Amino acid sequence: MIEVSGLVKTFGSFTAVDHVSFSVPEGQIRAFLGPNGAGKTTTIKILTTVLAPSAGSARVAGHDVIRERAAVRRAFGIVFQDPSLDEELTAYENMELHGVLYGVPRAGRRERIAALLGFVGLSGRADDYVKEFSGGMKRRLEIARALLHRPRLLFLDEPTLGLDPQTRNRIWEFVKELAAREKVTVFFTTHAMEEAERVAGEITVIDHGRIVAEGTAALLKEQTASATLEEAFIALTGRDIRAEDAEPADRMRMMRRIWRGR
Repeated sequence: MIEVSGLVKTFGSFTAVDHVSFSVPEGQIRAFLGPNGAGKTTTIKILTTVLAPSAGSARVAGHDVIRERAAVRRAFGIVFQDPSLDEELTAYENMELHGVLYGVPRAGRRERIAALLGFVGLSGRADDYVKEFSGGMKRRLEIARALLHRPRLLFLDEPTLGLDPQTRNRIWEFVKELAAREKVTVFFTTHAMEEAERVAGEITVIDHGRIVAEGTAALLKEQTASATLEEAFIALTGRDIRAEDAEPADRMRMMRRIWRGR
């Protein structure tokens, strides 16, 4: 479902992604882990056609991210770390707008919306304004919306950030269930190691723009002689707090270049 080969992304003299190669088979739930500034966001931006790579290649659902951008975009759904719903619209209206933008045929759109809202437990709140929803309800709605056009791949960028433990558990239960029910491949980032260990079939660890390890949580712990995935992660990526050597203004300039795609 995802094929990345020799992927490079540079911003001036800064290399955010440095000859990265990995693949994700169809139907797998894959965690993509790394410290802040490791290259996770830049890699996902390339896979979702937001950024063009400086070198190498990437294919999503069999489509090249440069030559077949429209086909790539139709193949995936995405839930961003930051909220992306229109809070002045109802849950149904948010779903309807997404369906129109993605060209979901009107004939089956209502049925699809109703089925997805039911699946995430929001059938009774379809006509309520999103601004009245809790954080967990908004997350569930965002996931339902991302599935409306029947994507083959779902990107989740720290989907449980800021949620309470009960809601986090419910979100991941839902993700695992939808992966099986909708036959969706899931590619997610998180800083919560216990989530990655519990949910992901396999884990890819990136650091300083390079893949440093891949495998199951058990394999990564075995390779690093660690008792927990968090210990394995630290063994693979080090204990340093990133970006501490740069001045605040330098960090801001670097992040601005990254987000602007320069």
